[in-house]
Amino acid sequence: MAHNKYIAVSYKLNTVDGNEKEFIEEATAERPFQFISGFGVTLEAFEREIIDIEKGGTFCFQLNKDEAYGDHEPSRILDLEREMFCINGHFDHENIFVDAIVPLQNEDGNRFYGRVLEISADKVKMDLNHPLAGKTLEFKGTVLENRDATNDEIQHMLNQLSGEGCDCGCHCGDCGDDCGGDCGGHHHEGGCGGHHHGGGCGCGCH
Repeated sequence: MAHNKYIAVSYKLNTVDGNEKEFIEEATAERPFQFISGFGVTLEAFEREIIDIEKGGTFCFQLNKDEAYGDHEPSRILDLEREMFCINGHFDHENIFVDAIVPLQNEDGNRFYGRVLEISADKVKMDLNHPLAGKTLEFKGTVLENRDATNDEIQHMLNQLSGEGCDCGCHCGDCGDDCGGDCGGHHHEGGCGGHHHGGGCGCGCH
């Protein structure tokens, strides 16, 4: 698969369950999902489907759960200490509430996202599964650009991956599927909003 290709796409993402479809998100032509191939910032299967489509070409394909975000794992639902989410001794009610998507960081410095399921007197129950885990995904859209990336664009991507920036296009995800080890603290700033694809904060649906 070709590396260092600058690709921009617009698309609509739906989950598929039999004959039922549920709209998840849209990357528009005005705010497309942009990535450079070969950096692992989007799902490998998504990149494989897109990589050979020329500018102006359209696509419609499905990724099963194994090609996307895997199974929903009960072991990734954790009870974290409520005090982890305190600032200056006060619980962070503004950012920590049921169904909030919260950026977290483990002891190795890896960043990822969790969804708040429940808040008790001393615990916060978090689901660290990707929001689209266990789902079949359908992408339908248009390739807006597909060309060799410039050196500046490659350097910008490297800066993002090193933590100097997070320019999330769209997002399914992946800002962090990497949740090994214990979660050590949470961060409000930085990170992609929503749920995006792949380590560099791009979904590719990411």
